[in-house]
Amino acid sequence: MADTAIDELEVFFPRNKGEAATQRLGRVVSGSLSKGLEVKLDSSAAIEEMAVGRYVVIKGSSLKFFGMITDVALDNTNPLIEKNPPDVSADPFLREIYVGTSVFGRIHVAPMLVLDENAAEPRPVKTIPGHFSAVNVAAEEDVNLVFGPEDDQHFHIGEPLDMENVQVNLDLVRMVERSVGVFGKSGTGKSFLTRLLLAGVIQRRSAVSLIFDMHNDYGWEVQSENRAPVKGLKQLFPQQVAIFTLDEQSSRRRRAKFDVTVVLDWSDIQPEDIEMLRNTLNLSDQMIGAAYTLRREWKENWIKKLLDADRDTIDQLVERSSINRSSLDALSRRLERLRYFDFIRDSWRGDSAQKIIEYLDKGITVVLEFGRYGNSLEAYMLVANYLTRRIHQMYVERVEQALGDAAQEPQQLMIVIEEAHKFLDPGVARQTIFGVIARELRKYNVTLLIVDQRPSGIDEEVMSQIGTRVTALLDNERDISAVFTGVSGSAALREVLARLDTRQQALIMGHAVPMPVVIQTRTYDADFYAAVAGRAATGSLESRTNILRGAEDDGID
Repeated sequence: MADTAIDELEVFFPRNKGEAATQRLGRVVSGSLSKGLEVKLDSSAAIEEMAVGRYVVIKGSSLKFFGMITDVALDNTNPLIEKNPPDVSADPFLREIYVGTSVFGRIHVAPMLVLDENAAEPRPVKTIPGHFSAVNVAAEEDVNLVFGPEDDQHFHIGEPLDMENVQVNLDLVRMVERSVGVFGKSGTGKSFLTRLLLAGVIQRRSAVSLIFDMHNDYGWEVQSENRAPVKGLKQLFPQQVAIFTLDEQSSRRRRAKFDVTVVLDWSDIQPEDIEMLRNTLNLSDQMIGAAYTLRREWKENWIKKLLDADRDTIDQLVERSSINRSSLDALSRRLERLRYFDFIRDSWRGDSAQKIIEYLDKGITVVLEFGRYGNSLEAYMLVANYLTRRIHQMYVERVEQALGDAAQEPQQLMIVIEEAHKFLDPGVARQTIFGVIARELRKYNVTLLIVDQRPSGIDEEVMSQIGTRVTALLDNERDISAVFTGVSGSAALREVLARLDTRQQALIMGHAVPMPVVIQTRTYDADFYAAVAGRAATGSLESRTNILRGAEDDGID
């Protein structure tokens, strides 16, 4: 008799074929396109299983919507329950009576995309489902329809929360077209996130990278927090990555197999590079003006002449120029710190910037290790600014010479910098080479990958130009607001970001993904090493042979 009643119910209220009953969450009861949807949970849906960041599918009358849970709440039909809640501790059955009738759970869902199996890709949301539309947990095929399969262009970066066997794949070609930001407070794994992204870019050959490795995290082996060895990019891709070093002793001590030692000549340093150190060296406008005057008076070797000048030489200079003597003396004292950098030498005949370009031209990613100089912000900013300024200038010249001939243009270059807010704060971003690159987008085939724990210190205009943002946990309100600069629907995503775990979780949004996604990031371990090595082994043998042959022709070991 009971089976007959169930069959009759199926006629009027049929279940969706192939869908487990436990996948059903509830129904849409209100909402809007701008503010999201309110969903009343069924009594069978446990509210404790509703996690911010999980994906749901909403089945409207003619469209299928893909959305994200952005908030979870308790609600009731009788406000008196809040004033005088029943005692259900002695009678669990009484609780079952109330749950689903007088009290219920509610979730807030942000609709992100419209799924259409017949379309080439999901469409942006321009409408919302009607009242009482069914809301289900997103299935594996739904997520795969959104993020696509892993292929030569898409790279597996992690899995959605609570969906271990489903991959989230980044579109690396779209990612490198515009600048990328990796943000998160200290200890959230920004370096591992960056290493994952760089491994994907190198493996798929989406771009060639110049990495300013401040703390020696990317090139060679490092130790994780539990003291386990972690392979660097050079060990994963020995033929596609070269290590340049400013500190030979540090590289040898760590047994890092470096390729080239970077040296600067005193004549390489220009006032533009010194201006970058305005805050670090506490330089005034008068001191910066004196630097430009010195270059005009003493030409290219002006800084070394200043440091070696005696009192008579300084007096003669002050008499025939408009330089203030006190500003000149103060500038000399500040620049005296540069004498402690052994990588700056007299009469150096090499050209480190040109050497880096030679490697980049062959498709070889360059990791510049700073060794002991990584603890000196002055050294890091000086070298990064000088080399980036030179390399960007070369790229601009090549792109303009190509006159639109894509075959003659240099390949896409991604420059990686840490402590990005030091280069891109509002006071200097408009003048620095990094600010120029961020605003140019892909005009000259150069973009940035910036790594920072203080995005609020980065100029708003620069932040608005960052195409893809990979953000680990942030707990400072100003930093959270900065990450969402120029992002529509950021109010709901702020709650998602605030609920991330401290390790191995990140919110990805922007150019490289079709919608914002919260992921459990892929583990950088032996399984990852095997996966990237296996795919690299099945890559184009001809392209790898050309790279090696070109490197040998240029005398590159």
